[in-house]
Amino acid sequence: MARVFLIVLDSCGVGEMPDAAEFGDEGSFTLRSAATSPYFSMPNAEKLGLFHIDGVRGVVSGKGLGAVRRKKFDGVVCRLAEVSKGKDTTTGHWEIAGLPLAEPFPTFPDGFPKELIDALAKETGRGILCNKPYSGTDVIRDYGKEQLETGALIVYTSADSVLQIAAHDGLIPTEQLYEYCEIARRLCTGPYGVGRVIARPFTGEWPYTRTALRHDFSLEPTGATLLDVMKDAGLAVRSVGKIVDIFAGRGITDFTRTTCNEEGIDVTLTKMQEDFEGLCFTNLVDFDMKYGHRNDIEGYAKALTYFDEKLPVLLAGLREDDLLMITADHGCDPATASTDHSREYIPLVAYGPKVRGGINAGTRIGFSDIGKTIAARFGLANELAGTVIEELL
Repeated sequence: MARVFLIVLDSCGVGEMPDAAEFGDEGSFTLRSAATSPYFSMPNAEKLGLFHIDGVRGVVSGKGLGAVRRKKFDGVVCRLAEVSKGKDTTTGHWEIAGLPLAEPFPTFPDGFPKELIDALAKETGRGILCNKPYSGTDVIRDYGKEQLETGALIVYTSADSVLQIAAHDGLIPTEQLYEYCEIARRLCTGPYGVGRVIARPFTGEWPYTRTALRHDFSLEPTGATLLDVMKDAGLAVRSVGKIVDIFAGRGITDFTRTTCNEEGIDVTLTKMQEDFEGLCFTNLVDFDMKYGHRNDIEGYAKALTYFDEKLPVLLAGLREDDLLMITADHGCDPATASTDHSREYIPLVAYGPKVRGGINAGTRIGFSDIGKTIAARFGLANELAGTVIEELL
């Protein structure tokens, strides 16, 4: 009974891609930036080969930059270049699942068009505040009082293809905020077809804090993904974290939403104790949401260290025919001036009891090689993008 556990360390990129300058991300290297912190320690990932990935030069667990890597490692590693023209969560995950985008999702650096904002105001019956790119924590600081006074919705975006709606949960219950986001999702099609509409409830007294009840409303995938292929074949596709939202629920057989990395890891460990054949797909969002976007190097380093401390337990949960794959979906360098995602290569660190380790599979073109390889492990006929990583079969 074969199982694959695919864990996305959300935003843990491993260096700028050749076209990074086109995205304003020249010099970005999320993992290296986290490694500059004295709180960074990843000896278990190091043992699997993380620091043998192309371009990860001298980034060694617990030793900072410039140290010497161990000569031998136990996993199969590579870095992957994104072929879709984007650097957002939805684009990255869809490409991982074998569906690269031919055209990027639209972005709105000057705010959303009046036509869309007017339609949203009419259908929700509420005014609209902000309507410009903004940091999620700054926007509730600057507009939160007005939101409570007027009952209007705070609508904002970022460098990514997102429309975010924030409201105080003491005035607008979170479930009602979700309903407003569903309206926005319905309106955001065609030229307004953002990758995600995101509910951002906040609470308390000024300066307000965001709750853990964020919810993403994604576009439905525009073609078949690995998840569809596996579900159609009668295999399990188990979602942990926001995977179910990124794929708009499609191709998922069961899901568990989580509120933090710790819970995401614990749920994944629980899934490892259960009998099923198929995929467990986990997203650990804190790296991105709590640390990358807030330029918190120490927080990012501590989160990576925590994951590394849990890695031996994850490895111990693998059965004979299982495979553990650890990757990312884009970068979000906490050391750069930008608080947005960064255009970076993503890592792949893979280990299985039956997989011969000690292999660097180089630099590969397309995140889709991950999904293509998983489909091949289950012997599934498919038309997914990508090339099989033969070392993982």
